Amino acid sequence: MRPYLPVILTALCLAGCSGEKQQKPRAVPLVEIQPIAATSFTDDLEAVGTALANEQVVLSAPVTERIEALNFADGGFVAKGQVIARLAVGQEQAELASAEATALQAGQQLQRIQSLKDRGFATGATLEQQVALSNAARANAQLARASIGDRVIRAPFDGWVSLRTVSPGAIVTAGTAIATVSDISRIKLDFTIPETRLAMIRTGMPIKAVSAAWPDRPFNGTIATIDPVIDPATRAVKVRAILPNPDKALKPGMLLTVSVMARQRQSLSVPELSVVGDGDERFVFIVEDRTAKRTKVGTGIRQDGRVEILSGVKPGQKVVTEGVVKLTDGVTVRLAGDKNDAKPKDGSGKGAR
Repeated sequence: MRPYLPVILTALCLAGCSGEKQQKPRAVPLVEIQPIAATSFTDDLEAVGTALANEQVVLSAPVTERIEALNFADGGFVAKGQVIARLAVGQEQAELASAEATALQAGQQLQRIQSLKDRGFATGATLEQQVALSNAARANAQLARASIGDRVIRAPFDGWVSLRTVSPGAIVTAGTAIATVSDISRIKLDFTIPETRLAMIRTGMPIKAVSAAWPDRPFNGTIATIDPVIDPATRAVKVRAILPNPDKALKPGMLLTVSVMARQRQSLSVPELSVVGDGDERFVFIVEDRTAKRTKVGTGIRQDGRVEILSGVKPGQKVVTEGVVKLTDGVTVRLAGDKNDAKPKDGSGKGAR
């Protein structure tokens, strides 16, 4: 009997310790709750768009000629009507002088024949012939002036001019680009959306655009035009929005991420931390009489740190927002702000530590 005494004592000791552990109450979990309320949610359409100038034109040489002067600085501002470039007009000036002289002579001859006709010394046919000659001479003079005007290139609107690629003295051929003038006081933003989302947008809707150059600065604008024709290859429709650009931060050619605030609604919501996933199902813990009840819910979109709740709960119910990981269905909880005197669920009378 004596050899087995240490084994018996050890077994009794372990049994006593095990019983003591089983009797030790669990601490009541501390949680934070808030009532379920309605929140504004927005259905957004995401797209990628390209920035375009409000107005943009490439000014080209109308004829093959030598450049006499360029009157703009690289990237400088030009006003409407300002002379951008002058082409050589020596030959055209000579042609104009000749045409004006011919027109003057024809006009004087017309006056003389008219006087003779009034006195009966000239026929009507002679007068008509001279009228035609006088008109032709004036037309030739106007043609020479127009030819000179074509060699003076002006800005068609206020804008910013591109970097210069030609120099005075260079001979340019007809169609050679001399400068690009861009009005970027506002920006046209073109993007496409799927045909299936066409019913969600309309002109006047607000949009928000973000560029890689200014990632922390959203640019707000509105939809101005929706293309009436859908591209049959992509089944998408092109949309054009207008963005104010008072500080010229946006440049034509920029790639921007577009968010269209298509539809706004009020729905019940909870913080993202309140939602627990189990496979394809979602749950929240509703607190009633200090008891947490695991409740299945239907969820919608996530926005600004909150989850849209479509079913399973009612407005005003208290949902756990902090301490969800400590909970199981039916457990008694202690609320933030309570004194540390909550009773454990087994009724032992010992407060949670």
